[in-house]
This record gives sequence, C-alpha cells and structure tokens, in this order.
Amino acid sequence: MNRRSFLTQAAAFGAAPLFANNTPVHTPKGKAEHCIFIWLGGGMAQIDTFDPKKLGDNKSKTKVAGSMYKAIDTTVPGVQVTEHLSRTAKVMEHVTVMRTVNHAVIDEHAFATNIVHTGRMISGNVVYPSIGSIIAHERGAANPEVPPYILIGYPNVSRGPGFLGAKSGYVYLTDTNTGPSGFTRPDFVDESRASTRAKLLQPLMERSPKDSAIADYQTAQAQALKLSGPQFMKHFNLKQESADLRNDYGGEFGQRCLLARRLVQAGVRFIEVSHNLNFMNGTGWDIHNEGSANQHLLIQELDTALAALIRDLKTQKLLDKTLIVVGTEFGRPPEFDGRGGRGHQGTTFSMVLAGGGLKHCGAYGVSDELAKKPVVNPVPLVDFHATVHAAMGIDPNKELMDGSRPVPLTDGGKAVTALFG
Repeated sequence: MNRRSFLTQAAAFGAAPLFANNTPVHTPKGKAEHCIFIWLGGGMAQIDTFDPKKLGDNKSKTKVAGSMYKAIDTTVPGVQVTEHLSRTAKVMEHVTVMRTVNHAVIDEHAFATNIVHTGRMISGNVVYPSIGSIIAHERGAANPEVPPYILIGYPNVSRGPGFLGAKSGYVYLTDTNTGPSGFTRPDFVDESRASTRAKLLQPLMERSPKDSAIADYQTAQAQALKLSGPQFMKHFNLKQESADLRNDYGGEFGQRCLLARRLVQAGVRFIEVSHNLNFMNGTGWDIHNEGSANQHLLIQELDTALAALIRDLKTQKLLDKTLIVVGTEFGRPPEFDGRGGRGHQGTTFSMVLAGGGLKHCGAYGVSDELAKKPVVNPVPLVDFHATVHAAMGIDPNKELMDGSRPVPLTDGGKAVTALFG
C-alpha cells in the first residue's frame, strides 16, 4: 500500500464513527409526574418471585436447582409469578416485570447498590448523582411547599445528589409516625418565632458567594425551615386515612407505601421506600444459607403492599401519573448453597415497573430455563435507567454539568420503546 492509499483509507476509517454518532436516536417521552421507588436491599431472588421456573429442592442432600415456590397465573395470559405474589398477580395488567436486567457487579452489596441507584460504577474523581436526585434536579417538586425527593429509609451516598449538590438531595425518615427527624418544632416555637429566627439568619447567609457550597447549603436550609411547619408535617399523619385502607396495605412496610402515596398527592416528585429495615426473616433479601427459610414472609409482605399501592393509586386516579419501580441490587442464582440458601447473580435479574402511563405487558424479556441469562430482549442496567427517565419525561441523553465537565445523564442508556404507546 502506498502512502496516498493509506492516508485515504485511514481518513475514511476515522470519519466513520463521526457519521454514525450523528444518526438521530428516537427517545420516547412518557407522561409520569411522580416516581415511587421501592428498594429491596439484599438482592431479590427473581426465580422465587417474578420469574418462576421449574421447582427445585433446597432441602435434600443432593440439592436441585430451581424455584422454591410454585408458579401461578396472572391477569396477563402467559405471564406467571410465584404463589406468594397472589395479590400482585391480580393487577398484573398494570405491571411489567423486566426479567432480563443485568450488570457485572455481583460480589459486593455496596457497589451493586450504588450502580443500581446511579447507573455507574464508583469513580475516584466524581460522585455521581442517584436516580432520585437526577429526577429531583430535572423535574423539581410538583408543589413548592414540599421537597422534590424523600427517602423513607436510611441515608446513603448511593441515594445522594453527588455533583448536583445539596439542593438535589433528599429529606429522609425511618419512622412513618413522626416524619423526618428534626422537622417537628418544639411547642414553644410557633410560626411567628420561626419567622423571626429565619430573618435573623438571612443577612449572614446573604454574604456568601452565589456559586459557593455555602450558597448551595443555604438553599437546602431555606427549604428545611419552610418544611418544619404543620402544613408539611400533616402529610405524615396516616390516621387521616381510613382503617380499612391502612389494613389493606398491611404492616410497617405497607404503611411506608401508603405514606408514599400521600406524598405523591402532596407534590413530592420522587419517593424511595426501603423494604428491608426490619429484617423480618433475619437476613432481609440477602438469603444465603438459612436466610431462605422465611423468604416467603418477605415476598408476602411485598405482595400485600405493592398490590394495595397499585389499587389505591388507581382509585385516586394517580396510577397513570405515578411510576412505581421495584429495584434490587442483583438477583440470585437457581442453585442452592450448602445450607439451602442462594448466592448473588448479576447476569440476569428482575426489576419491576408499574403504572406511570406505560404500555404494560406483564413481563418484558425472557431468561433461560433457570433465569441465569437473558435469551430475548436483554436489558442492560443503563437501559433500565433510561426507561425510567424517559417515563418521567426526561431525556436520558441529556448532559448534566459537573463544574465545567459535561456528564451524560445515563451512560449510553436507551429506553425500552416497547413500553411506550
């Protein structure tokens, strides 16, 4: 090859990606106004919940890989779940189980939790924002009298705003009865006294530069002061709901889901509800060894609350406006460990979408005969993130700014267009 031919071919090769990248990508735009993100910390076993396979045996000496529970039909023909999801089975026309979600992080819960919340691996030089903070940043609260993002669970950097700053962070609580810790004023601090305190603080805060961390903190603090009054705290009084409805939601976790519905009505944009605060089976969803013995109790509690939330939102005419996401850091393999539990699996696992105005189909994607690998329509985690953002009317290709550095909202994720009408 002579020099001229080499340069001509090299130029053509270098130009090819440029033209390919300019090809327009269609991104659907959903109409959901709110998101309730239910978090199943520990790793929900897809084969024992939303992607049942042949029955296994975890008690015999020669253990047999497979589901621990029988499969049952749902309201969507051809789509089954396990027997402990009997209530959710009756509302599956409003649900899509993404059965082929996958990522490569399986060995460590914290890393997997972070990647599911942020869509990215932990970096040494940047803290990426969580999906909740991104939605709060892009959409804001639907009502200026409430925060855009509330976490019902324990605070964690994986749920945080990262480089977006404190104004895109969350208000958190672990007790549904008292609401956010520190937000209830002492009896001797009435509205007038609180207003006087805010005015005394204002001149000091106004001296801070506009783009400083102090100014960012000032925005968050101003919101906190506004939220400390009775108008915000009233949303946490679940006794305003009927006893029948409260009973329909079930126990402590169900009451958190009922609170999430009330917060949606109040105008909160994104609510994360953690399920595993009380470890009712001793290990939560992390069912190694004997942890699997009472896994059915966790599934039943999820089933009761999730089905009630779907029905309640539909009754309130909020289901099409509210996207429900059920997330977990990874799944579990079909094989059993030495004492009858399951290990970790990221090659394929289930995440759930419900409501949100999507075109639901009961299940999307097909895993292999033991739910270990995707067979049809694999959904990389970045595509799952892109689908949630698109459902919320947010372009997953948009760039956020980390100082002067542009950071794509997702790491190349593409929304699953089949779920959009």
